[in-house]
Amino acid sequence: MNKSRKKVSVVTACYNESANIQPLYERITKILKDSYELEIIYVDNDSWDNSPEIYKKLAAQDSRVKVIFMSRNFGTPQTSYFAGLEYSTGDAIVLIDGDLQDPPEIIPKLLAKWEEGYDVVYGIRKKRQGRFSMRLAYKLFYRVFKKLAYISIPLDAGEFGLMDRKVVDKIKNFPESEVYIRGLRAYTGFKQTGIEYTRETRRAGHSTTSFIKDIGWAKKLIINFSYKPLEWISIVAFIVFILAVTLGAINLFLYLANPNQNQPSGTPTIIFAILLLGSAQLLSLSIIAEYLSRISLEVKKRPRYIIKEILNDNQ
Repeated sequence: MNKSRKKVSVVTACYNESANIQPLYERITKILKDSYELEIIYVDNDSWDNSPEIYKKLAAQDSRVKVIFMSRNFGTPQTSYFAGLEYSTGDAIVLIDGDLQDPPEIIPKLLAKWEEGYDVVYGIRKKRQGRFSMRLAYKLFYRVFKKLAYISIPLDAGEFGLMDRKVVDKIKNFPESEVYIRGLRAYTGFKQTGIEYTRETRRAGHSTTSFIKDIGWAKKLIINFSYKPLEWISIVAFIVFILAVTLGAINLFLYLANPNQNQPSGTPTIIFAILLLGSAQLLSLSIIAEYLSRISLEVKKRPRYIIKEILNDNQ
């Protein structure tokens, strides 16, 4: 097959990335200038800066640039990525963050692996620039998540990567409302491999994430791809049962050993048992509530996103 006839769609999720839109465009077009037919899809999650003006200027100058404007902010970039996948037309689709932390210069390496026959080529964050505490937290999470997930998900791999058209077509048909691309990508199977790279620090703009948001994101990811928390409820219940039986047996033994001795009132033991049982119940209910909230979201069947406008929509 003639390489020049293949089309590559680069999908980028953006929110208030006005300082990065043009540099990202220039770097992508430079590295893919003569190799492939190119489509660049910016998915804007209702930015409030001057991003729309920059998008419109780019789209007017280059018909290869498609811009999808969300009707409101739909939360995490996952929804934006999914919209980009649904509107992409390439033979291969590359996902990349709009903050330029994932270097576009890695894309040719992804494409080279694709040309070798791999259907999915994901970026592996071998090194991550930034604060040590955040690097450590991310590294620990990926390892914990890999242990909990019911599918094999590569370590230190984010959304940055490439998927063949047949993989994207499968993911587009997944019915769930709450989507996590890296998990769905792993779920599809096919022939996959990874490319190591260094994730850079943000060079312009301001990050919209925070430690609290990252905790919420991690929790949702675990709930969506693991049943282990539900299994833990049974383990906690068993432990509480064993403790209760043990405490009861100890009290009975002490009484039988010396029935005439004045026995303590047992108040501390009762308080301990109540607190232990109560905390176990609250923990179990909170885990069940997380799964129920996801079920509630899914059964409503609301659209994942609503589009306000599309520039250069050639579909």
